[in-house]
Amino acid sequence: MAGTESDFGAFMEKITVLPPPTSSPQQLPLKGLTFSVKDIYDLEGYVTGFGNPDWARTHVAATTTAPVVLAVLRGGATCVGKTVMDEMAYSINGENSHYGTPTNPCAPDRIPGGSSSGSAVSVSAKLVDFSLGTDTGGSVRVPAAFCGIFGFRPSHAVVSTTGVTPMAQSFDTVGWFARDPAILNGVGQVLLQLPKVEPVNPSHIIIPDDCFQVLSMSSTRAIQILIESVKKSFGSQVVKHENLGNYVSAKVPSLKHFMEKSNQHSEYVPSLIALSSAMRSLQRHEFKVNHGEWVTTIKPNLGPGISERVWEAIRSTDEHLESCHAVRTELRAALTTLLEDYGVLVIPTVPGPPPKLKTAGGSLETFRVRAFSLLSIAGMSGFCQVSIPLGKCDNLPMSISLLAKHGADGFLLNLVETIYDTLKEQVKLAGEPTS
Repeated sequence: MAGTESDFGAFMEKITVLPPPTSSPQQLPLKGLTFSVKDIYDLEGYVTGFGNPDWARTHVAATTTAPVVLAVLRGGATCVGKTVMDEMAYSINGENSHYGTPTNPCAPDRIPGGSSSGSAVSVSAKLVDFSLGTDTGGSVRVPAAFCGIFGFRPSHAVVSTTGVTPMAQSFDTVGWFARDPAILNGVGQVLLQLPKVEPVNPSHIIIPDDCFQVLSMSSTRAIQILIESVKKSFGSQVVKHENLGNYVSAKVPSLKHFMEKSNQHSEYVPSLIALSSAMRSLQRHEFKVNHGEWVTTIKPNLGPGISERVWEAIRSTDEHLESCHAVRTELRAALTTLLEDYGVLVIPTVPGPPPKLKTAGGSLETFRVRAFSLLSIAGMSGFCQVSIPLGKCDNLPMSISLLAKHGADGFLLNLVETIYDTLKEQVKLAGEPTS
């Protein structure tokens, strides 16, 4: 049963799971905080619904709770509910035809973003302090950007996905949302099992100008705000400019197998469109391996858009799989060289403001293609990425993303907490224009 209007439609089910008793509650890092959980995580005694009624009907209640949920409970936080998600995690829109679309608190006439829609909305609406989602292709980063909150996708495989229904496991990550960078970091310290260390200044912050040139006004303003903040915090010498499309094209030769398919989108960054094509091919293959038998046997009732995507995956061939893996290896090496230990890559989180509810499929697909060209950078490299809210532009949420190398999660979380006050100052100085 999905949530009510009073909770913005964020919840599948309101529940209370308290932290376990402890002899030293004052030492709990998440003491007193509340959180919600995407309906993709196992909670003992509850069916994991995976966003679809037929899935819930054909699966039994979980006998154990996912380790990441246990970790934040042991950190002192209280779980207050399971949240709505896109069916089978196969969308970045946030519209669920069975359980309803959670209302975007930042822009009620716009989609909230998915597939972790309810988790993002529950944080944005101040119903919880933080929430757990998952990010395979962009399912934390997109709703964070659309709902005006922080969203963190960790480096691939550094946080356990045990007890999390897989979508495409070589991309699946546990992710989390918060309104406050200190809480975002605190959850990260628990889930990443990191010691508290002093922040390290970035050695260089790379601005890929080609990624910003053809995007919306909000992206242009976001990068201006970030550059001014970086200069104030760390000095102008750390800012470097790069043509990321050309760099990727030169350093990732296996992309040639995917470039031809990308000609229709050549007005954007062709090598990044090709990168997203490789990512989606690999995700379709893994989804088919994970769920093909269930889909073909049960023939579930799937909503518009989701149904077409799921059946496309089930019917897909395994063409270019070796090339997909080669692209991944080459991209990680290339970006590791570019960023080194303490470099940061700045990109738009999404290619523009959240589309309106019930936008026509063709327009949404164009948005998806452009979005995945950005989202696939972290997806295919396995790098960590954080989406940072930067107020509004044209009365719609504005965000920007920072990426760091695989394993630099603690550095990135500390950096966001360090720089955010300066970012807020720059947002105020820039004002909130309307067109």
